[in-house]
Amino acid sequence: MTMSFWKLGWRTLWRDARAGELRLLWLAVTLAVAALTSVAFFANRLEAGLERDARQLLGGDVVIASNDGNLQSFVQQAQQEGLRHVTTLVFPTMGRGTDERGGNARLVALKVVEGGYPLRGTLRVSQGVGQPDASTDAIPAPGNAWVDAALLSGLELQVGDTLLLGDASLRIDRLITAEPDRGAGFMSFAPRVMINQQDLDATGLVQPASRITWRLAVAGDDARALARYEAWAKAQVGDKGRNGRRVESLENGSPEMRRTLERGEKFLSLVALLAALLSAVAVALAARAFAQCHLDAAAMLRVLGLPQRSIACAYVLEFALVGLFGSVLGVILGWGVHHGFVWLLAGLVADGLPPPNLWPVGFGVGMGMTLLLAFGLPPVLQLAQVPPLRVLRRDVGAIKPMSAGVLLVGVLGFAALLMAVSRDAKLGGIAVGGFAVATLLFAAMAWLAVKLLRRVVQENTAPRWLILATRQLAARPGYAVVQVSSLAVGLLALVLLVLLRTDLVSSWRQATPADATNRFVINIMPDQADAFQAHLRAAGVSQYDWYPMIRGRLVEVNGRPISPDDYADDRAQRMVDREFNLSNAEHMPDKNRVTAGAWVPGEADGASVEEGIAETLGLKLGDALVFDVGGIRHSARVTSLRKVDWGSMRANFFIMFPVAQLTDVPATYMAAYRAPTQAGFDNGLLRAFPNVTNVDMDSTIAQVQRVLDQVIRAVEFLFAFTLAAGLVVLFAAVTATREERAREYAIMRAMGAQGRLLRQVQRAELAGVGLLAGFLASAVAMAVGWALARWVFEFAWTAAWWVPVAGALTGAVLALLAGWWGLREVLQRPVMHTLRSAVD
Repeated sequence: MTMSFWKLGWRTLWRDARAGELRLLWLAVTLAVAALTSVAFFANRLEAGLERDARQLLGGDVVIASNDGNLQSFVQQAQQEGLRHVTTLVFPTMGRGTDERGGNARLVALKVVEGGYPLRGTLRVSQGVGQPDASTDAIPAPGNAWVDAALLSGLELQVGDTLLLGDASLRIDRLITAEPDRGAGFMSFAPRVMINQQDLDATGLVQPASRITWRLAVAGDDARALARYEAWAKAQVGDKGRNGRRVESLENGSPEMRRTLERGEKFLSLVALLAALLSAVAVALAARAFAQCHLDAAAMLRVLGLPQRSIACAYVLEFALVGLFGSVLGVILGWGVHHGFVWLLAGLVADGLPPPNLWPVGFGVGMGMTLLLAFGLPPVLQLAQVPPLRVLRRDVGAIKPMSAGVLLVGVLGFAALLMAVSRDAKLGGIAVGGFAVATLLFAAMAWLAVKLLRRVVQENTAPRWLILATRQLAARPGYAVVQVSSLAVGLLALVLLVLLRTDLVSSWRQATPADATNRFVINIMPDQADAFQAHLRAAGVSQYDWYPMIRGRLVEVNGRPISPDDYADDRAQRMVDREFNLSNAEHMPDKNRVTAGAWVPGEADGASVEEGIAETLGLKLGDALVFDVGGIRHSARVTSLRKVDWGSMRANFFIMFPVAQLTDVPATYMAAYRAPTQAGFDNGLLRAFPNVTNVDMDSTIAQVQRVLDQVIRAVEFLFAFTLAAGLVVLFAAVTATREERAREYAIMRAMGAQGRLLRQVQRAELAGVGLLAGFLASAVAMAVGWALARWVFEFAWTAAWWVPVAGALTGAVLALLAGWWGLREVLQRPVMHTLRSAVD
């Protein structure tokens, strides 16, 4: 027989497609590619949008920030390169209304601008509350101020009223509705006040000890000049002799928002990873069933003289075309689905997202082909090795387990791609590694269960249907192990997704609750402490954080004086060059966790250091530290390192002393609490304690919760794909032994077994397999979910005790339903037809 493998491959593809034997294969590939590419398309567009908006968010092409205002050399260099430049000043201060308007005061974020601002982006203002806004190239005229609308309500003012800033009286002229370089630092939470640089001296607010940030924004149309300037600026900032300066980037954003978006991306990646893992299992099962059905056809081709190489190439061509078709269809479906993400997550970037590049397309096709060729092709290639003797003897040429080498190469390649998809080593390691370990555990437990079942079921007392079901499982332990393992892997993903949607998402919300602390009050004097707390209690605030605030500079480590010149890292230089916010408390604050050492209440010379700053400054347990607190030296020893949840909206500190009182250092106090809803509470507090600084976090919490809701909806949207992939695995696992079951049931029917008995046997077998698989899957899902919550999403989580019980029952129900759908025709086949096909 002479036939090219091209022609044979196309013929077998057309025949198998019409017979429906490729349905599970291409469906599994399509689901995996659709889930992965939908996330990839959205992530690609989001990254491009953020990169596009970066210049607008920074207010320039290159931005240099300074704490001392000495930026003359950077200005001169920009002029030499022919670049435009604008300098702004930003610092916190108190804004007040006139006595005639009530004399209310509030913390504001003052920005001083000069002509030409902003270099990038658009400033938008309106004439009053509720009035339409418009973009403007102007800046506030001398004597005028532009403010956020929130300031008007806080101070009970209107457009046209007078705002007092230090010694200056300024007229509120317009309302700021959009500010391109607002940023997301601590002071961005306070209402903005923007004034002309010519009014700065009249305020008298700039003093030698003022904490001001100067920002030099540089822009230009010459890309080469910009590149030269940025390289020069980074070199200057990196010089140890030029401290207090930095080249700003988008990473200087809000830690709360950054944490929320990072968690959202990880959730989406996890759901996509689960879909891909499930699809790999479905492909492996469907491919083995496909190969089992084609044994006789392959043997006949060998009898007709077709070379093994031609048979192998034909099946490779068929599977490559199936993989290509499923991958392209998945990419198209993923492209459509990602628009749902764009709609659900609208508002994460300023304007519409730019179109994606071709990387997600290549990635999706590559992932689909890898999935099918790595997990589907190995058992099918064995068809080329079926001996011609199988035409006469059906007991030869059966599909063998894949060789360890082929399986290892496929698994490692697929795992590497999944790790790349996750873009997070912990997430990928826990998901991929957890499923790999779970598969081995499922196989071992299934084998033990089969062995135990043979001993537990007594044939002289047990019902006949139970005896037959036990014999069927024990007669083919390999099939039972594969079936239980595959079913358990599918159920593992489904249970994990249910936990993800309920318990994990609930824990995520609790990590940043809607009723979180929304007021931070600082600069409370020691003699005001009792009166301030009494004021809070009188207003109904019974729960609040209360900590001393100690301003201290780290001056010695292990007896050696330190300075910024001792550190190469820019962040370390800045931290050593300024004062820390220190505090003390006998008991460790909530949302803090010791990662090394121990927090010992009352330890006089102890110090607990946040693990991030310890890494930055190279501090370790046992190090002796000396702080300069207002000219007073305070010594301590590092006794513990802490993990701090900076997104918890609670009072947190880099360094804390585990004692109730520190009597040798000057301190003020801070309070953090949930403000009561009564009108005028903030203004009354500031009237009673005019020296304190009150930071309103309502807008930040609302923004975090809004993004959180958007991301959760996106996770639910993608959940449908993984749910579908899980159901495909369940169906493939249950129907993997359909032909074997058909032959066994035909023999029993030929021996006189009634249909009612065989249905009982089938239900018992499926229910037993589903119970075991569901119990194992739920137990492992609890462990994997805990690991994800603990090390990836970083919040506490504990599953309910009844999860394994519910998982076992759910597994039994799903296995019965899948068996009814996929195996119902097995008991309806004519006995003679089944036996003849087994002999022919």
